[in-house]
Amino acid sequence: MSKPTLKQREQFKFFFPIQTRWADNDIYGHVNNVTYYSYFDTAANSLLIQKTGFDIHHSEIIGLVVDSACSFQQELSFPEIIEVGVAIGKVGNSSLRYELAIFKQGQHEAAAQGHFVHVFVDRVSRESTAIPQAMREVLHQYLLIN
Repeated sequence: MSKPTLKQREQFKFFFPIQTRWADNDIYGHVNNVTYYSYFDTAANSLLIQKTGFDIHHSEIIGLVVDSACSFQQELSFPEIIEVGVAIGKVGNSSLRYELAIFKQGQHEAAAQGHFVHVFVDRVSRESTAIPQAMREVLHQYLLIN
């Protein structure tokens, strides 16, 4: 299996800093692989909340994760402050693909990278719902820079 082309800081317009926690480390002394997904989830939702004004508690729609992946390139560990770059890979009618990369401080290449897909649904019925136009317009500002 070949290694993916590593994402670079310059490809992202939104960064979310995260302090690794003591509990993030596993028995092998590095951040456990499942924790990377938590970092991705936190950063992607932070983009929605901070930049589009998405109200996770009261919005009529919610985003459900239907697909995710992560490629690990370098170990992370506690204590370390990382930055998660978030970009939009694709805006569909009701779906949104995030491109994500975790950067160690001062590094330009990703220590880990992956994607995350939200499908937006009605909060009550769970039926697929179009992404509101105002949200769509903001998200286009964060398209992945190639």
